[in-house]
Amino acid sequence: MIRDHRLAEARSLALHRAVAERLAREPALVAVAARRVEGWLAEGTVHPRYAERWKQILALPHAKLLQAITDAGEEATALRQVSPFAGFLTPQERWRVWRSVRVEAR
Repeated sequence: MIRDHRLAEARSLALHRAVAERLAREPALVAVAARRVEGWLAEGTVHPRYAERWKQILALPHAKLLQAITDAGEEATALRQVSPFAGFLTPQERWRVWRSVRVEAR
């Protein structure tokens, strides 16, 4: 169980690193994530603590935002469980990340 949990965390971090690469190329996509978070806050679909923290992160200067979403710390790990970046990667990109994490885990 612990191994599965760590694998899921490693996958999430790797996926967010791929998202960070995309955001580095297409910084305007941050606005898409910010609108998603605003929707969470308006609809109450995500706990306000997570939504508010994502709102703060998305307002950071671009370089700090990229660092924040790829941080390996406890807070970032928890935040990635509810990510405003769903749909930012293609299925092919996601599978490539999943495969690489699975290979590294072995």
